[in-house]
Amino acid sequence: VQLQASGGGLVTAGGSLRLSCAASGRIFSSAVMGWFRQAPGKEREFVAEVRWGTGRTYYADSVKGRVTLYRYTAENTMYLQMNSLKPEDTALYYCTRGVSLREPITWGQGTLVTVSS
Repeated sequence: VQLQASGGGLVTAGGSLRLSCAASGRIFSSAVMGWFRQAPGKEREFVAEVRWGTGRTYYADSVKGRVTLYRYTAENTMYLQMNSLKPEDTALYYCTRGVSLREPITWGQGTLVTVSS
């Protein structure tokens, strides 16, 4: 299964963006799908994940309350709605797939989010 992320762009602080991730094949209910990001000069970090079968979501403290991950199982697609964006949210955002939390196996190509102050 390949992952295609899209939706990044340039936004001013306080604005919103919605990232999309489309899988090339079926995502099984045992999968954990998620988003990680990497800011310039920093290591990759966890943003949000969802257990595909149950829909339970998990968020990093840095984005909690500002970000919502939701999925459409029939379309093998998930979205990351990001509101109240901050300059520190600027990063390359990756769509991921795994079987355990915080342990992605498959990485999509990144989509760049730039938040200007």
